[in-house]
Amino acid sequence: MKRSKINDIIREADAFIRSFGYIMPPFAYWSPEEMKAHKADSAAIFTSRLGWDITDYGQEKFDELGLFLFTVRNGRYEDMKLGMGMLYAEKIMISRKDQLSPMHRHNIKAEDIINRGGGKLVLELFMHDRDGGIDPKAEVSVPVDGTITRLPAGGLLKLDPGQSVTLLPGVWHAFWAEGKDVLIGEVSTVNDDLTDNVFRDPIGRFSNIDEDVAPLHLLVSDYEKWVG
Repeated sequence: MKRSKINDIIREADAFIRSFGYIMPPFAYWSPEEMKAHKADSAAIFTSRLGWDITDYGQEKFDELGLFLFTVRNGRYEDMKLGMGMLYAEKIMISRKDQLSPMHRHNIKAEDIINRGGGKLVLELFMHDRDGGIDPKAEVSVPVDGTITRLPAGGLLKLDPGQSVTLLPGVWHAFWAEGKDVLIGEVSTVNDDLTDNVFRDPIGRFSNIDEDVAPLHLLVSDYEKWVG
């Protein structure tokens, strides 16, 4: 994925997010040089991997298979083991019309997926089998704003703006926007995109970047290379 395209996506995403009255935190707009300068006094940004995250899952067809994410806050797994402290995370995401976020599940993370505005958010859902794989027959049961909704295996759950669904660890899900792009909120337990994404198909979590221009802002996947 070319860096120039990533820069364009960041600009477009920021405008889309602002159109709903959601304002990103100040560190979202730090330049790469400013990020480096804040390495010591803002270490939590880097250790918790807060910030921009644009993925084509390594497939180089972002418009068809991809997702925009920004991690606003994120706790620590150490706190989860203790049962106290910062046990939560928050993301803002954009799913473009007919853009697929592929089938996956989480081992640890429980999450609320919220349609914050735009079109319908469509989720394809499966329960897991005894080995953690997809159960092609089991009925799906998930809370939608506190009310249990039941679907057949592989059923489609369509969330209108304002609606949300709770997905517990192990629930397989893929999603896309229908009709128009969708602004998505995610509120969850601690998030670890390095280890807690299990995909049905053999794909990557992050993009391979062609540095054709300088980055407008760093992605979370840039931190190790650019900040150290």
